Amino acid sequence: MVSQPLREVTLTLPMLPDMEIAASKTATAMAEFVQMSADKIDEIRMAVVEACINAFEHSQATDRKVYITYAVLGDEEPEKLQITLSDTGVGFRFEDVAEPRIEEKLRAARKRGWGLKIIRGLMDEVDIQSNAQGTRIVMSKYC
Repeated sequence: MVSQPLREVTLTLPMLPDMEIAASKTATAMAEFVQMSADKIDEIRMAVVEACINAFEHSQATDRKVYITYAVLGDEEPEKLQITLSDTGVGFRFEDVAEPRIEEKLRAARKRGWGLKIIRGLMDEVDIQSNAQGTRIVMSKYC
C-alpha cells in the first residue's frame, strides 16, 4: 500500500501560452529524482502536457489557473509518482467525450481530441473526477 509522500511539489500555473512546459519540467525533475527510465519520464511529461492543454482549452475556469501537485509516494522507498491536476472550471460529462477513431480523425479538418486517450495510455493509473465545480485528474506512474 502506497502511503507517505516522500517528496512533494505544488504549482499554480496561469493559463498562459507554454505554461504546460513548466509543468512538464517539474514532472521531469520529480521523475528523475526517483531515477525513472527515460521512457517513463517521456510518458509522464506527455501526459502532463496533455492534461494541462485540456484544462487550458476546455475548463473555462474564471480564475484562469491550473493547480498541480507532484508527489513521490512510498513507505520508505519511492513506489510511484502521482500527479494531481485540477481546475475550477465548468467540468465535463464523460459520456459527452467521444472516443477518437483514427479513421475519422485522419479525414477530419480538426485532428485534436486525443488527450484523455493519450493520458490513459501513458500512465499506469488515471482517475478523473469532473463536475460543475471543476475537474481533477490523478495520474500515477510506478517507479
